[in-house]
Amino acid sequence: MNKKNIITIAGKPGSGKSTASKSIAQELGFEHFSSGDLFRAIGRERGAQINEANELAEKEKDIDELVDQRLRDIGASQNQVIIDSRMAWHWMPQSFKVYLNLDLEVAALRILSDMDDERRKHEHIPKDPAEYAKLLKSRLDSEARRYKKLYDVNPYDVNNYDLVVNTADHQPKEVQELIMSEYNLWLGLNSSTLA
Repeated sequence: MNKKNIITIAGKPGSGKSTASKSIAQELGFEHFSSGDLFRAIGRERGAQINEANELAEKEKDIDELVDQRLRDIGASQNQVIIDSRMAWHWMPQSFKVYLNLDLEVAALRILSDMDDERRKHEHIPKDPAEYAKLLKSRLDSEARRYKKLYDVNPYDVNNYDLVVNTADHQPKEVQELIMSEYNLWLGLNSSTLA
């Protein structure tokens, strides 16, 4: 398999996918794409809030198909891109595949601490971290059911990835540096090659 200059970053909500993917794209001068942004935009067009969009996608399978087709197109036609997506690893086997893991209660605390009142109200998100963690779990379960039914894959199986990082153990900059270091090793580069 020919390796491409593509890093796909998957993981649980609140694990730092967006932060890591945007930072790495900026550092490398690569493009950045978030399938979650596209998914949410399609959901909003169909009148669904984020916590309703997954349920809508279980009924309207073309939502996932639209997002996944965009990922396939990127994988086939582009290079030098960082993808924040739960399914990009599947559509881009030639990419460096990263999974960011995080306990859902820790994730809920992180997300809620960064969330403004307007978003919380608009998306009907509970203030209690334990309740929000249950909502996140429901979202992950919905995604797992959809991807199993559509493609017979589990995006939460860490065996799908080249690198797995528990972001509870690392600050964002450390996560970024770890991904970059392992990516360079995956490409066959070392520090003397990079100097």
